[in-house]
Amino acid sequence: MCWEEAITSRDPHHNKLSYKDAGVDIDAGNALVEAIKPLARSTARSGSDAGLGGFGGLFDLKAAGFKDPLLVAANDGVGTKLKIAIAAGRHETVGIDLVAMCVNDLVVQGAEPLFFLDYYATGRLEVEAGRAILSGIAEGCRQAGCALIGGETAEMPGLYSDGDYDLAGFAVGAVERDAVLTGRDVAAGDLVLGLASSGLHSNGFSLVRKVVETLGLAYDRPAPFAGELTLGEALLTPTRIYVKPCLQAVSAGGVKALAHITGGGFLENLPRVIPSTLRVSLSGINWPVPPVFRWLAASGGIAPQEMVRTFNCGVGMVLIVAPESRDQVASSLEKDGETVFDIGRVEASGGQQPAVVIDNLEQTWPS
Repeated sequence: MCWEEAITSRDPHHNKLSYKDAGVDIDAGNALVEAIKPLARSTARSGSDAGLGGFGGLFDLKAAGFKDPLLVAANDGVGTKLKIAIAAGRHETVGIDLVAMCVNDLVVQGAEPLFFLDYYATGRLEVEAGRAILSGIAEGCRQAGCALIGGETAEMPGLYSDGDYDLAGFAVGAVERDAVLTGRDVAAGDLVLGLASSGLHSNGFSLVRKVVETLGLAYDRPAPFAGELTLGEALLTPTRIYVKPCLQAVSAGGVKALAHITGGGFLENLPRVIPSTLRVSLSGINWPVPPVFRWLAASGGIAPQEMVRTFNCGVGMVLIVAPESRDQVASSLEKDGETVFDIGRVEASGGQQPAVVIDNLEQTWPS
């Protein structure tokens, strides 16, 4: 007796079920994989052919030109910014965010991103939305110069509602052993440069969504701070990828440390890259605060200290440089399209807290 007959004979009322009946569409998954393949090929770089289909992705460090490398790995997600993408029906930029949040963490240690893998989980797989998300991931990889060599798409009805999804990203980079940025050489008198952000990036969106909800705003209506865009479009501006300009500046010399300004803002991220005997002194009037942050502070009644602890406030990456290297580093960054601000300096602290001091903060934000 065959397996199917045995089941039927034990239960004459048995109805034949398929995986699709349970909410998982294998055909849709296969269709998405086929749609992804040309996107992955578009990210190919030395060391990888960026082909999909195997059980694991391969990368050849020797072919990428490394001699004595250390691997650097990072993973991250997009967070509740995805709720806005879902509500607005705009999925084409969150993939850029996903890559950016990972590769910007790699470059702070001087590492060149080599390859990227994504994890895309959803309640019901919608091929067009999936294609838009993966197109954004491929675009982020191209901006960062890393290859999309694999990933996972998981359709999980019951765990996610229809229309909901989550993203996680995993990036691996490499840096020659003698070129790792550790921050150990940072000294009192060094200068602090800030690179302009493209907006909120991918942090603080639980607070952003709370402000939107409190004000009763709709994501398809004009943004109060950017009237030419809908609120959804403005809030979904993708995270800026700083990899190539920062690598170029590091290779030219003079950069002692980098800090990616993500969740925790200046107050939590800068202490991670300086010795404990030092502190960073910033002036809040030394860079322009983009309208989205001013709107959030005023409309949400968010205190200045809370703003700089939650958001990047217009500075997405910080470089600490020797004074004699300032002009060379700034020139390199500006040639690569970055907007550079002189935002502060490093001082001796004697180990006293706080490790980051921001002067003129009250002048920066509306009361």
